[in-house]
Amino acid sequence: MIGSMLPTIAWDGDAIIMVDQRKLPVTETYVTCRTVTEVAKAIRTMVIRGAPAIGVCAAMGLALQAARSTATGTRQFATEFQKACDLLAATRPTAVNLFWAIEQMKQALAQGVHAGESVEQLRNRLRLTADRLHDEDVESCRAIGRHGATLVPTQARILTHCNAGALATAGYGTALGVIRGAVEAGHRVTVLADETRPFLQGARLTAWELTRDGIDTTVITDNMAAAMMQGGLVELVVVGADRIAANGDAANKIGTYGLAVLAHAHGLPFYVAAPWSTIDLSTPTGASIPIEERPAREVTHVGTTQVVPDAVAVRNPSFDVTPARYITAIVTDRGIIRPPFALDAHAPARH
Repeated sequence: MIGSMLPTIAWDGDAIIMVDQRKLPVTETYVTCRTVTEVAKAIRTMVIRGAPAIGVCAAMGLALQAARSTATGTRQFATEFQKACDLLAATRPTAVNLFWAIEQMKQALAQGVHAGESVEQLRNRLRLTADRLHDEDVESCRAIGRHGATLVPTQARILTHCNAGALATAGYGTALGVIRGAVEAGHRVTVLADETRPFLQGARLTAWELTRDGIDTTVITDNMAAAMMQGGLVELVVVGADRIAANGDAANKIGTYGLAVLAHAHGLPFYVAAPWSTIDLSTPTGASIPIEERPAREVTHVGTTQVVPDAVAVRNPSFDVTPARYITAIVTDRGIIRPPFALDAHAPARH
């Protein structure tokens, strides 16, 4: 079955387990988190990554904190919960799903407190909310796949960047969900996966996922994309997003903007696939999206091998912002949205 693979994140009794994405594809191993501090570290160090997956992980981390709390009174319980929210919110600044999930959990707690629930009832409420967010993420990705499949020709060569697959979500994936949806609809699909420097999520993770599903995949270096388009080897580009502004500007892994410009120059459709929770209506344009700067070592070293001279300045922004004018359509779990993008909470399911 397409997309039937190791779970990205799951409960293991009273702990959370997740695939250690830093070790893939060579080693398939899991990290076990027993405290919210360990969950925050897993997000910060990219044991788990991808905007939807980070959101689900944060929700489960807050449920874990609630289960571990020794508070006997509602006020102390709520105080500890807020500290856990602050800890998780500080891990990754760009992925809006993180903050969305934390807010969902805060609302669940507030509803329980307002209803006069006991600490034990609040624990149960928070666990159920986290489980619901997990399951809804999987279903939203499958919906993205169904909608996105309608955009894919019956025979298509698709270029993608970074990893927006099952590993970046609770399961199935966003950009890779579109690819999986097309394959399940009977389309003949081949994939070009950018290696995605400097962390190589395309080479390490996307290629690993797709080959496990039997989908024909070729890894290319990031600087080959233009030549592949020029040579007629690409029909469309589909990528994920960590945050989409209200005007349709989309932040994704660094290098995405360049691909959008290349696709525009070659007359190719450029699609962004993301759940509705990735759309940040409070951010008017991409200029307001915070861009995370990651450690220089990710650039200066390949594994343990240093490839950059000492004392050389290094930039390592994790994301760039693709202006809405380069985006052909945004594929969400609610449907496909086409330009002109004017996103709001009441946007119709399909334009």
